[in-house]
Amino acid sequence: MDERLKKQMKFALEMDKEKGIGRQTYILNALRKENDAEHGWHLAIMTMLLSEYANEKIDIGRTIEMVVIHDVVEIDAGDTYAYDDAGNSTKAEREKKAADRIFGMLSPEQGQYFMDLWLEFEEASTPEAKFATAIDSVQPLMLNDASNGLAWREHEVAASKVRDRALKKIKPGSEKLYEMVIEIIGENVQKGNLRDC
Repeated sequence: MDERLKKQMKFALEMDKEKGIGRQTYILNALRKENDAEHGWHLAIMTMLLSEYANEKIDIGRTIEMVVIHDVVEIDAGDTYAYDDAGNSTKAEREKKAADRIFGMLSPEQGQYFMDLWLEFEEASTPEAKFATAIDSVQPLMLNDASNGLAWREHEVAASKVRDRALKKIKPGSEKLYEMVIEIIGENVQKGNLRDC
């Protein structure tokens, strides 16, 4: 087997570790929490399904690449809950170190391609990255709503934090999805799933 293919296969096996990275969001029936691999797959489907709601025209293929690759750094860095202030204070440093190691497993040009995708997502400055970031925030909110706010209630999340995240992460990529999630947040405040503050 040639060296490039050997590195690619080793990387492909490394990606399987995403299946073991637990997240805080419950799956639809609330029987268990999802893992990173399930999250990435769900984001890819949602990107295909909802791309018409992007604020700007996007390259769907590139956006799917971003949503699938953006959380692989959690193989080393672990998942950081969106509303964990302490964890989020060290997230960027942990994830950059992980990106260097994980994407460094590949040949330089392919590793750089994945690094560039990951950085584009993190910077959220292109239309594709803005929409990818929006979908990444809509998906757990949708599942929290479907599971009657189970993770929100477990973590005693305030509605103001969810609204602030939606404003920063969803609105730049999709005004339409932002409007939808504001309604969902309001409904969950009424149900007692989010603290009203």
